[in-house]
Amino acid sequence: MNGERKYVHIAGGIIEVQPNSVTILADTAIRGEDIDESKALEAKRQAEEKLSNTSGDINYSQAFSELSRALSQLKAVELSRKGRVK
Repeated sequence: MNGERKYVHIAGGIIEVQPNSVTILADTAIRGEDIDESKALEAKRQAEEKLSNTSGDINYSQAFSELSRALSQLKAVELSRKGRVK
């Protein structure tokens, strides 16, 4: 890759770190440039809306997980853009 950096959103799985290598086995891996930013923004908005719901009918663990996933995807998009601007 000639020193080029690629940013990837990874969800689930395991990572193994050895002195000379890193192995990642992920349930989901999406390159930053392949993420649909508008969908990630909508997922973030929906998760935040769930978390602000005061009715008590919310699974907070699931809502926080959805928010975390959306934020991770948006960060991968942001970093991918910065990497291309050089």
